[in-house]
Amino acid sequence: MLPILRHLALLLVAAGPAPGEWRHYGGDAGGSRFSRLAQINRGNLARLGRAWAYHTGEQTRTAFEATPLVVDGALYFSTAASRVIALDAETGKELWQFNPYPAGGRSFAPHRGVAYWAKGGEGRIIYGTGAAELVALDARTGKLCPSFGAGGRVDLRAGVADKWPDDYAVTSPPAIYRDLVIVGARVPEGVPRGPSGDVRAFDAQTGKEVWRFHTVPRPGEPGHETWEGDGWRERTGANVWSMMSVDEERGLVFLPVGSPAYDFYGGDRKGKNLYGNSLVALEAATGKVRWHYQMVHHDLWDYDLPAQPALVTVRRGGREVAAVAQVTKMGMVFVLDRETGKPLFPVEERPVPQSKVPGEATWPTQPFPLKPAPLVRHAITRSDLSRVTPESERFCAGLFDSLVNGGIFTPLGLEPTLVFPGTLGGATWSGASFDPAANHLYVNVNEVGMIGAMAPQPEGAANAFRRGNPRGEYARFWDENQWPCQRPPWGTLNAVDLNTGELVWKAPLGVVEELAARGLADTGTPNMGGSIVTAGGLVFIAGSNDSRLRAFDARTGEELWAGKLDASGHATPMTFQGKSGRQYVVIAAGGGGYFSRTTADTLIAFTIK
Repeated sequence: MLPILRHLALLLVAAGPAPGEWRHYGGDAGGSRFSRLAQINRGNLARLGRAWAYHTGEQTRTAFEATPLVVDGALYFSTAASRVIALDAETGKELWQFNPYPAGGRSFAPHRGVAYWAKGGEGRIIYGTGAAELVALDARTGKLCPSFGAGGRVDLRAGVADKWPDDYAVTSPPAIYRDLVIVGARVPEGVPRGPSGDVRAFDAQTGKEVWRFHTVPRPGEPGHETWEGDGWRERTGANVWSMMSVDEERGLVFLPVGSPAYDFYGGDRKGKNLYGNSLVALEAATGKVRWHYQMVHHDLWDYDLPAQPALVTVRRGGREVAAVAQVTKMGMVFVLDRETGKPLFPVEERPVPQSKVPGEATWPTQPFPLKPAPLVRHAITRSDLSRVTPESERFCAGLFDSLVNGGIFTPLGLEPTLVFPGTLGGATWSGASFDPAANHLYVNVNEVGMIGAMAPQPEGAANAFRRGNPRGEYARFWDENQWPCQRPPWGTLNAVDLNTGELVWKAPLGVVEELAARGLADTGTPNMGGSIVTAGGLVFIAGSNDSRLRAFDARTGEELWAGKLDASGHATPMTFQGKSGRQYVVIAAGGGGYFSRTTADTLIAFTIK
């Protein structure tokens, strides 16, 4: 791209944070994960090395999923025990830490980060805990802000989880719009009744609730007609457990809403089930619905919208259009007009297989964007099975032959069934990054199928039917080494041109050391943790199950650099410029989670040596 055009493109994000800072989980309020920093670039990557490492003291099987913020030289991040730690961003020296539960009883749960709010010279770190409290801290000292809620805390369970106080938690950072803190929650997925998935806004100064959006519409509200009978009542799920995005100029907040519970049986919730599996645009000041777009009707596959919507700008007919791109577990990317919610590429409602489970009422069609093309396979044949080792080939062939083989949107049946993709995608909460100069969206995806059968439950059970398998309720189509049973690659990084909807490149993401030693170096691995893209022409990503942070050429997909980590980085990195003028890239390397046996407790910063 010509230098003047690139300069104009970069002005599109000029209203965001200063180039040297990373004030939002997604870099900016719209979740682009783009940095204008270019000090680290293709020409000097060979000199990229560790600047510092910080150890949290929490080495656990729970993945360390946090993406730090950097504001005015301080770096802020959260841990799986809901602690918040502030470091000097350039040295890694601890400034303060806050433990919400100093008396003990610490439990671990995924936690992806905190939010920053400032006004009148005051800065606050605001975040939700695993015990369902919204906490406000003085950004300078780490002390609770006494004017917020009750001594710096708000009990988020009140009014949404009163009957189920132990089944409500916050795992992702809230969104900030002006003086509002907008927060979702994690709720149960294995039972139909439980805490509400409502999204709420609180005053950032006082902690007072300002508005509430019912993700399952009540009687008299638009969308209530999509729930038959009492299917809506006390329905859990349909929550925003992932990250939201804010269009500050238009005053909109974008909600990626999850699936209604129970995930795999909906005989007690017949209908399309709004606003489940929908991208919902709300007026951020009031919580009023501007528009919605449902991407899965009557979900039976745990295909909740897992990732932060990316606010992007695309070119159509010689003009620029403000858009939002939503990646999905199905490996499909929906690109919608940000003002109206209308698709910018055609979407077809196609007939899909119907359930034979008694009492179920599958929706007859599902939406398929014609562009971009799916980033993962939607079906598999016996000729697609893995042959990476003779042992894997035998195991996978036997497993495949024992299953009813269905394509995408095949409901799990009474017999063991194989469905592609599985509950881990496709895309996951890893999300996407967007380069406003090239108009390319970078998405990492998994190629992992799911297997299971629906079994009737005893009378009086919470669920009439429940998914099961000898290998576990969430069994996946992989062998005894957790190598997927279809031919690799098993994890890829993809670049999509959002102007045309075409795939620009696809690259394997990660290596399996044992297979690489046998000459199979391009297998990719299942991955969890997203990417960032910089004006230096680089896409940084860890995520893969091989304990590495990588840099890819944003234009070509060539892997240019890989740095070894203490454990796999199942988190999204960030980048900032220190007060010294040096650019840094930071990644949480904790391993654990769904994929990694190795664990660590390390936050690592890299810079040019």
